[in-house]
Amino acid sequence: MDKVMYGVVHGRSIDLADDPGVADGQQVRVVITGLPEKHAAGDGIRRSAGGWAEYPEMDAIMEQVHQDRQRERRTQEVP
Repeated sequence: MDKVMYGVVHGRSIDLADDPGVADGQQVRVVITGLPEKHAAGDGIRRSAGGWAEYPEMDAIMEQVHQDRQRERRTQEVP
């Protein structure tokens, strides 16, 4: 009998979401496939922003990028 089940690993134990439907003490073969972690929207950018924490010039650089983009938009709008 093959059955797909989901659970959570706690050390060397796996807490299954449902009853596996096998007798207590019965040997089974377990194939573990990790599932991707669920993250809230914006978590990726918040985690990646930490890499710039020790780079104090970053605010000035980002401000310059913003100003350059504003200048480009004004130039494109003028016929």
